[in-house]
Amino acid sequence: MTLREQINTALKQAMRDRAAERLSTLRLISAAIKDRDIAARGEGNEDGVGEAEVLQILSKMVKQRQESARTYEEGGRLDLAERELNEITVIEEFLPKQLGDAEVEKAITDAIAEVGASSIRDMGKIMGALKSKYTGQMDFGKVGPMVKDQLS
Repeated sequence: MTLREQINTALKQAMRDRAAERLSTLRLISAAIKDRDIAARGEGNEDGVGEAEVLQILSKMVKQRQESARTYEEGGRLDLAERELNEITVIEEFLPKQLGDAEVEKAITDAIAEVGASSIRDMGKIMGALKSKYTGQMDFGKVGPMVKDQLS
């Protein structure tokens, strides 16, 4: 079952369960994917976006909500922060399991060996290799400094 099918199934179930907050989040996910599909059709890709791009969309949505929740907490709006955190929980159901720190370190080491990286100039190649294999499984904002540490 593809990610799209899982999201649509969850959407229908949320409608049946009358789970308003969950339904709202699932509709946001669905809309984001459809927007990207429309953009892809404009670029000549009639099938829409693939699984990897859907994972990128979901990861981006989680990151946006984390930033919003942080902003709301700083502003003293804990009710809104809680809503953002609840949305993150729903979105993360469709993302692969996040890798632990040890697994991320090993993935970086493997990517460096695979690419044959020797200096910081190879950082782009390493990040590309990691993104192709681990999209949605690690926070690439945190991975960058870890790659630099291993290279230096």
